[in-house]
Amino acid sequence: MSNVLDTFEQRGFVEQVTDRAELSSALDAPMTCYIGFDPTASSLHVGSLVPIMSLAHMQRAGHRPIAVVGGGTTLVGDPSGKTEMRKLMSREEINRNAEGIKKQLSRFLDFGSEKALMVNNADWLCDLNYIEFLRDIGRHFSVNRMLAAESYKVRLESGLSFIEFNYMLLQAYDYWHLFKHYECRLQMGGNDQWGNILAGADLIRRMEGEVVHALTFPLITTSSGIKMGKTHKGAVWLDPELTPPYDYYQYWINQDDKDVERFLALFTFLPLEDVKRLGALKGEGIREAKDVLAFEATALCHGEGEAEKARSAARELFGGGGSESSESVPTCTIGAQELEQGLAAYLLFEKCGLCKTRGEARRLLSQGGGYVNGKRIDAFDEVVGSKDLANGSILLRAGKKKYVRVTLS
Repeated sequence: MSNVLDTFEQRGFVEQVTDRAELSSALDAPMTCYIGFDPTASSLHVGSLVPIMSLAHMQRAGHRPIAVVGGGTTLVGDPSGKTEMRKLMSREEINRNAEGIKKQLSRFLDFGSEKALMVNNADWLCDLNYIEFLRDIGRHFSVNRMLAAESYKVRLESGLSFIEFNYMLLQAYDYWHLFKHYECRLQMGGNDQWGNILAGADLIRRMEGEVVHALTFPLITTSSGIKMGKTHKGAVWLDPELTPPYDYYQYWINQDDKDVERFLALFTFLPLEDVKRLGALKGEGIREAKDVLAFEATALCHGEGEAEKARSAARELFGGGGSESSESVPTCTIGAQELEQGLAAYLLFEKCGLCKTRGEARRLLSQGGGYVNGKRIDAFDEVVGSKDLANGSILLRAGKKKYVRVTLS
């Protein structure tokens, strides 16, 4: 069995690690690790894929991953990477979000027979006695050291609330709790969590006299410097109701050529020799690599069936096929009466989400970037209506790659 730390380093997962030699040696035997996920939304997004994939690699290497849903810590709010205080959420909203997160993680992790665990830190944090917590846990923390942490230093300039100041203690307590109850000896997370993770490792050392480990991931950005998972439409969600599988597939296939090899290593389980072969392709050949990236990433998140549908729809559209069988393409429904009367093209493009605003739609169409059923629209106010229906739908295209199928409601 290869050491998973070697896999992490070869694939680009590692930013910082407490003691590389010690951790590598410890990972020669089965180990329990954990990563926390804050349920601040009903779905995780592409920006969460590095930690998710790391847990999946750990499980494939024979280790036991724990996904900790921060039902308790989300009631406080993590100041890391934020310039202002997060909106505080109710327990009911947090619990609903946690259910959606577990469903998404189940695509990547096998939770059967306790091969992986999902726990909610509200179960042990919400019933803590504050005075006992201060005496037993708080006494191990130096305020001077806490203020030196990057997550706190940044916030001191804009204002750090006392409730947020407690976050490091709570996350450290999580690590101690998981060590005591699950023999967890490795916490992983984004590099902005380095200070919080070290605080947990130090707490375990002080309270238990045991050495545990920390590993953080780099912030993943595209070659253009954009944070992973951000698009002109907003976040790319793992929930198919928020980002349909076709859109998810398109997100990956539209990545810059420079990012393909790196993303194949991070976001698929393809052997590294295949990653390097695909990454070395140039010119027209890079399309094959992008197709593999899009298919593998979509299959992991949504299953092979949805990945096949998305790939077939994309090939049909970009190969010049019609709209009638492109069921995976995003769909916009319009009332029969409204379509009978007809809509100005720029209004329809805005209504169907191909453009954010009417002004953007006017510019796109005036520059010849809009199409109806493969025919270029000549004027931004050209009327599109029921006369344009072909086999019950109308295929709209913005630029070269954005499609929407209009159907009757």
